[in-house]
Amino acid sequence: MKNYQSWFGAVIITVALVLAWLIYEKILGAGSNFVGGVNSGEPVKGNYLGVMYKGGPLVVVLIAFQIILLAYAAERLLTLRRAYGRIKTQAFVMQVRNLLKQGKWDEIIALCDSQRGSLGNVVKSALSAFKTWSHSHPEASQAEKIAWIETEMEEATQLEIPILQKNMLVISTLAQISTLIGLLGTVTGMIIAFASMARVGAPDAVGLANGISQALVTTALGIPTAALGIVLYNYLANEIEQIIYSIDEVNFTIAQYFKLQKV
Repeated sequence: MKNYQSWFGAVIITVALVLAWLIYEKILGAGSNFVGGVNSGEPVKGNYLGVMYKGGPLVVVLIAFQIILLAYAAERLLTLRRAYGRIKTQAFVMQVRNLLKQGKWDEIIALCDSQRGSLGNVVKSALSAFKTWSHSHPEASQAEKIAWIETEMEEATQLEIPILQKNMLVISTLAQISTLIGLLGTVTGMIIAFASMARVGAPDAVGLANGISQALVTTALGIPTAALGIVLYNYLANEIEQIIYSIDEVNFTIAQYFKLQKV
């Protein structure tokens, strides 16, 4: 899992930087966006691609952030979709309950395999371990069996949660630092602008314009990137909470059943 995560992160970052540079140079920096046909000139009036190009190298970083953000969000969405499984929660709980009443342990395990989600993983892990333990401890009391199955389900749940929350830190970090990178561009842009005004003689109009462009463009890119990151993070976090709630519901149902039955 760690190797996959490192591989995925390295590929995404590399691809994002390359794509961001290509977008910056080939699309934003295309000659058709500038007066005179060269990107060293002023942007054509009303051409926002040329204006964005004047934001400087930090535009590449911010575009890369957007690509990375979307890639990780897509990865999380696919993972969470699989985590929900193929059988709805209520239907899964009812089937597990009916099979428990009949003592069909193997059928429960097969049902968990069919569910192919976090619910199935937790129930399969807990009940498989309980089945093995109960067979080796036939003298165990009702209270001991209940305590054991509750502990096993809690441990299985705690092992499943990190899988659901993986890469959420990346999305959260991008959402937080995008605004800071935009502000960094604002500061450096203003430094360039004021430096051009402070020169001896007439102020450098081109330097002043470039500085102001960088200041505004990087801020304009940083804020939407951060906003998108916050929205995606909150949405994914809510989806994770729903899955965890479903797991807790299944655990509670199984525990309650065991408390009412002679296991």
